[in-house]
Amino acid sequence: MKNRNLMIFVNHFHHQVYIVTLLLLTVIIFSPVSANENRAACYKQCVSDYGTVLGTTAKGIKAYSNCNNDCVIFEPNKHNGTYTGIKWQCVEFARRWLLVNHGVVYGDVDFAIDIWDKITYYTNVKTSKQVPVTSHLNGSEQPPRTGDLLIYAKALLGTGHVAVVTGVNKEKNKITIGEQNYKNSEWSDDHARSVDYINRNGKYWVLDPYLIGWKHSKFN
Repeated sequence: MKNRNLMIFVNHFHHQVYIVTLLLLTVIIFSPVSANENRAACYKQCVSDYGTVLGTTAKGIKAYSNCNNDCVIFEPNKHNGTYTGIKWQCVEFARRWLLVNHGVVYGDVDFAIDIWDKITYYTNVKTSKQVPVTSHLNGSEQPPRTGDLLIYAKALLGTGHVAVVTGVNKEKNKITIGEQNYKNSEWSDDHARSVDYINRNGKYWVLDPYLIGWKHSKFN
C-alpha cells in the first residue's frame, strides 16, 4: 500500500510539474515584448536635437529627429486625430506616410521588424476596409515601388527598421527613401537617402544592408 501511495504521489507530482512547465513556456513564448522608455537618452549626444524637422517629402510629409537610436519617449503622435505611433520612431513615420498619401494605417507592432510577419493588411481609416499587403523578399521578381515599406532585420539597431520608398528612378536604378530614427541627420533633398538596386536574371535586389524585403499594397 505504501508503494502504491508513493507511486500516486510521484505521478501527481510529475503532472503538476508538467502543467507548471507548460504555463511557464506559454508566458515565455506568447508574452509580448515591449520597448522600455529611455527618456534620458533623448537629450544627450543627439545627432540632431529631438523633435527637429530633418526633412520634408515632395508631398509635404515631415520627418523628425529622434536624437539617437537609443531614445524612446512614450509620447503618442496623431495626424488629424488618427494615431500614427510613438514620437519619433521609424514606425510612426511609415504609418503617417501611408495615412497622408493613401488614407490607410497598419496595426500596432512592438518593433519595426514585426511588420514583416504581423502586418498582412492596412486599414482604411474612413471605411475600416482592409487593404491586403504582400511581402516580397529582397531578390524578388517584383521590384520595389513607390509606397512600399522596406523592412530591415532585427540585427539592425536591435529592433529592425522600416522605411518608405518615396520614389523609383528606373533609368538610374535607384530608389529614394523617407524615414525617421535611422541616422537622425538632416536630409539634403526631399528624401533621407537614395539606394541603388540591380536586376539579375529577372530578380530585383536593393543594395542596402540588413534589408529583408518590402511590403506592397495595391492602394487603387
